[in-house]
Amino acid sequence: MAPRGPQGLVLQRHGHRGQALLKGGGLSFTLDDVAYLRGGEGTAALADVDALALGDASRVSDIATARARFGDRTAILIETTLLRRKAAAKVPDAHRWLFTSEALEQATAAAVAEHRAERLVGRAVHDVTCSVGTELAALTGRADRVVGSDLDEVRVAMARHNVGGDDPHVLLCRADALAPVTRGTTVVADPARRRGGRRTFDPRDYTPALDELLAVYADRDLVVKCAPGIDFDQVGRLGFAGEIEVTSLGGGVREACLWSPGLTTPGVTRRATILDRDEEITDAAPDDCPVAAPGRWIVDPDGAVVRAGLVRHYGARHGLWQLDPAIAYLSGDELPTGVRGFEVIAEFGLAERTLRQELSARDVGALEILVRGVSVDPDELRTRLRLRGSERLALVITRIGTGGASRAVVYLCRPSR
Repeated sequence: MAPRGPQGLVLQRHGHRGQALLKGGGLSFTLDDVAYLRGGEGTAALADVDALALGDASRVSDIATARARFGDRTAILIETTLLRRKAAAKVPDAHRWLFTSEALEQATAAAVAEHRAERLVGRAVHDVTCSVGTELAALTGRADRVVGSDLDEVRVAMARHNVGGDDPHVLLCRADALAPVTRGTTVVADPARRRGGRRTFDPRDYTPALDELLAVYADRDLVVKCAPGIDFDQVGRLGFAGEIEVTSLGGGVREACLWSPGLTTPGVTRRATILDRDEEITDAAPDDCPVAAPGRWIVDPDGAVVRAGLVRHYGARHGLWQLDPAIAYLSGDELPTGVRGFEVIAEFGLAERTLRQELSARDVGALEILVRGVSVDPDELRTRLRLRGSERLALVITRIGTGGASRAVVYLCRPSR
């Protein structure tokens, strides 16, 4: 008889297709290391090591101090302390977590994981690549039941510590993501996007490969976290027919997430989520966005909107228009609430001599440069302009028109903030 997990989830027995291996980059941890770090002795030692600065100036002496007290355990204590400090921007309670270097690098920021978990409230969810548990932590308390599994037994042990191994609603086990061990669960996967220490951009080279995940879970509700630059057309060619959600946080695009048809609103195939403003827009929204000359403001839409191909939908929502149908810049006479914009002062052609004279006459010393559709390196241009003044302005450089009517245009602007 198959063993049963929390709340009656049925677990199927499957052999593993390979040994769990720690994937490099940082220090390799063992199960014994994790047991020590979780125990009272390790917890006390970590508190002592955390009191050390471990900065560039004192690193050598701090390590010597730790080694004198903790001997062979020093390396894992130092590594864990440094990883916890680095993780603070991603994991709110990172001071109590255990990580490997690579697991932390791929870990989902808490706000992004929590947003995903909100879409899974009340479901039984199985994270088949749970690593050290950042997705599990977000799911706990939102999902009805949670299973986490990973091929790496050390990461499973760390996840058990990080999410609280005694929670009866969370089951952790070692398993291959491509050999299902649950039935009746919504599957969440976050494939590794590095091979041999190098980032891979082909989803068929993910670990596990995206095409294999889609095939194995073809009859299940499936959520897959992917790199934000993933080729949407290629995803379609691999057989995916659901929703692609692009999420931004802190001004940067964090991920593209695939949601199978059973988990999304009918008719929605693309979604942009801007967590900083609690705003979502989908391709089911109106996209009647005209093209016209610039108004008072130019808006560079959030990267999630641009990446999801929803610039026109975003413009229509906020009463903005495009400067050119092939360029992502929008314009309007009023800024959407909470959105940073660039107030147009003057318009020029792309002639450096003219720009240099205008900026000098306006006493510009600090210059933000935005570029779309034109081959210009902002840093190199800024250097050539030889700024010497005290004012802070911005240049928005873009291309207007197509074919023989195409021209590079420079808008001199004042940032709203």
